[in-house]
Amino acid sequence: MGKPYETSFIVAVDGPAASGKGTIATRLGQDLGLPVLDTGLLYRAVGVLMDRAKLSLDDEGGAAAAAATLTADLLSDPALRTRAAGELASRVAVHPRVRDALLDFQRTFARQEGGAVLDGRDIGTVICPEAPAKLYVTATPETRAERRWKQLKGQGEDVAYDDVLADIRRRDERDGGRAAAPMTRAADANLLDTTEMTIEQAADAARRIVEAARARWEAGQPAD
Repeated sequence: MGKPYETSFIVAVDGPAASGKGTIATRLGQDLGLPVLDTGLLYRAVGVLMDRAKLSLDDEGGAAAAAATLTADLLSDPALRTRAAGELASRVAVHPRVRDALLDFQRTFARQEGGAVLDGRDIGTVICPEAPAKLYVTATPETRAERRWKQLKGQGEDVAYDDVLADIRRRDERDGGRAAAPMTRAADANLLDTTEMTIEQAADAARRIVEAARARWEAGQPAD
């Protein structure tokens, strides 16, 4: 029996909030003709479900139970795109049982025939450590905060830039410091700093990195 990655070209796109990884993942999916999963939405959905049920976000068992009920159709809820949902996601993501409950969902999506693009914080390190193509997308906290602030303003949310920057820094600390699958760059991931890039430049740089990785994968060569 072959390895699960032999017929699945998996692209792992990791990085902190508002680094541009979501847009980059979407563009890569379009270019490669592959389905895309924003894994952050899974944690946002768990957080929102907990909040709506008025359950404590510190209740690991309740959060894990909510995670076990998730289906793909729940990920289209507009409430998952709000600033509040992002904060909820960061809080429930610290629970190991929640991460365990969502592991199979993510791996099943990744290993479908042909492959997939997944963006998150632990795709290249935990979910799909053998992915043929890995990117770690980042930018300075100030740049990311400005991007998120503009996005939220565009969605009609009245929020101050300084508050968004504080959120970004708090989430970075929580995501990078958690005991379960902390956000970190995989040793074999290509670093893509988008601080000084337009989205077009970042997407083009990512595409070139992934195209090179795909050529190696199709030739049966190991990743760099």
